[in-house]
Amino acid sequence: MKTKSLVALLLTSATLISSPARAANSAPLAVPIAQTVPDAKDVPYPGTIKLDIDASDTVRGVYRVTETIPVAAGTRTLTLLYPQWLPGNHGPRGPLAELVDLSFTAGGQKLEWKRDPVEVYAFHVTLPEGASEVVAKFIHTSPLQSSEGRITMTPDMLNLQWEKMSLYPAGHYVRQITIQPFVTLPAGFTAATALDGLAQQGNRWAWAPTNYEVLIDSPIFAGRYFRKWDLGQKVTLNVIADKAEQLEAKPEQIDLHRNLVTEARLAFGANHFDHYEFLLALSDKIGSIGLEHHRSSENQLEPGAFTEWDKYEFDRNLLPHEYGHSWSGKYRRPARLWTPDYRQPMQGDLLWTYEGQDQFWGTVLAARSGLQGKPVVLGMLAAWAGNFAEQAGRRWRSVEDTGSDPVFAARKPKPFASLARSEDYYTEGALVWLEADQIIRAGTGGRKSIDDFAKLFFGMNDGDWGQLPFEVDEIVTKLNQVHPYDWKRFFETRIGTPGQPVPLGGIEKGGYKLVWKDEPNPYDKGRYADAKVNSLTYSLGVTIDKDAKVTATQWDSPAFNAGVVSGSKIVAVNGVTYDADALKKAVTAAKSGGPLELLFQRGDRFQTVRIDYKGGLRYPWLERAAPGKAPTGLDLLLAPKRPVKAKK
Repeated sequence: MKTKSLVALLLTSATLISSPARAANSAPLAVPIAQTVPDAKDVPYPGTIKLDIDASDTVRGVYRVTETIPVAAGTRTLTLLYPQWLPGNHGPRGPLAELVDLSFTAGGQKLEWKRDPVEVYAFHVTLPEGASEVVAKFIHTSPLQSSEGRITMTPDMLNLQWEKMSLYPAGHYVRQITIQPFVTLPAGFTAATALDGLAQQGNRWAWAPTNYEVLIDSPIFAGRYFRKWDLGQKVTLNVIADKAEQLEAKPEQIDLHRNLVTEARLAFGANHFDHYEFLLALSDKIGSIGLEHHRSSENQLEPGAFTEWDKYEFDRNLLPHEYGHSWSGKYRRPARLWTPDYRQPMQGDLLWTYEGQDQFWGTVLAARSGLQGKPVVLGMLAAWAGNFAEQAGRRWRSVEDTGSDPVFAARKPKPFASLARSEDYYTEGALVWLEADQIIRAGTGGRKSIDDFAKLFFGMNDGDWGQLPFEVDEIVTKLNQVHPYDWKRFFETRIGTPGQPVPLGGIEKGGYKLVWKDEPNPYDKGRYADAKVNSLTYSLGVTIDKDAKVTATQWDSPAFNAGVVSGSKIVAVNGVTYDADALKKAVTAAKSGGPLELLFQRGDRFQTVRIDYKGGLRYPWLERAAPGKAPTGLDLLLAPKRPVKAKK
């Protein structure tokens, strides 16, 4: 055996030595990708689609859909799309995974279909000869728990969003697709929507045919407990609630919403709707939402929004923000955020003008209407400025670049958000617009303000509720008509360039300054209490939830440098079981040399760390810096434009 093994080994070695070397590794070539989904063209789709949704199953939270789609004579393949790039989401957020049990028939015959292997939101349906219409049936499964997504149906209310439960034919601008919607609601539910031409029989609701673009822009709020108020100027506040008693709004509370409608018209100089529907859910059961539409908005506030009015003042910026979008974002829309269908990608380089300008106007309108008092509004501005004052991500990422965040981040939690940055085009954008206002006021001796720009930019074509796209050049041109200034460079620097100073220009030019105190400002106090968090972001550099878990760690903060990161659980402070007040007291005592030692748990490991920090508690505030008592530029910006009776 040994002799045979040796011979075999020698033969193998000789073979290896004499074999030629392989020239190269295998190198495949790419398989070409053929485009099988047609691009949208501005031509009518023949016929009227009928969309029939049974939304009555509140037990299982499902929407059963029957959609009848006419087809032109001779059509043998129909390509249908599920909306992917959703308006107001600024990214590809269509919840395709929740479209299930899909089938197609024609004349009672079951049809074959295939999902496009590249554009997976597209379905190619093979039609028999002579087919005149295709019937699609499927189910949209609304999430039943928040871990699955946003809950849209409860036993007492629902939020029907058409884009989540409809298909549309490829190859056409969506405004060229005619569709008629029908909905079966749970018995006893009342619906509100911006759709026109209502016809109702029992719990079956129908509206007049419209185009698919308007349909997608006109969601439904419906509920067992419903009430509405006329706010004037053809604007209605429609409210659903978990319980009937939560609808008991006081007249003076509704009057503040009427003030909002008045102040918006005064600011913008025109209305861009024929009627407008606030859709508001007072609920802690349905999923949170604040989403703009041209003639309506979807809003969720806590159940006590009316009955515990003072408690929720911090959150009353929501309706002003979404209402302002009827002008900023829906009527005046950045050119590359307008798309002909929901397949073409949106480009967010001008989101600082869409969302940032609207964040600014929402804040101003909240103050002018009285929905939020001045201390809360100043606190909100302080919170934004304070965040940017200590944000490491500003050194590498511009505001403009954060406009891509909705596409690749989709608002998921980030390990170190202060370094990564997120959708900062909202709040830093707002602070840049604040500075623009103060530059105009200073440059014109107070004769003009951002309101003059608003009337030039938004105030044309009263009643027009189409879309009027724009590029940044128009903003620069119209700002220069109000006050000549190097606005192009202003925006290129503030918005397009990373590593900029903290955006305090508007605050400081407006007669205020950012300061730090040892207690939260009124805005932060309200939102921290509602979220049940212990925010020590600007001292230790951590945010801690009600279960003692660290939910965020500020990059390069004392806690970060000590190794405390998100997911850690704080077990003890200076040897005593953790509670929020004890940690705050320890942070305060450390200013005078007291110990600051944390025992925290991360996974199955425990670690004790001593944190080197002696700065005490720090929370951002705005304080008046201007001498005297005359109104500052910021005071004037936030003051009402409507006549206001002097208080006795």
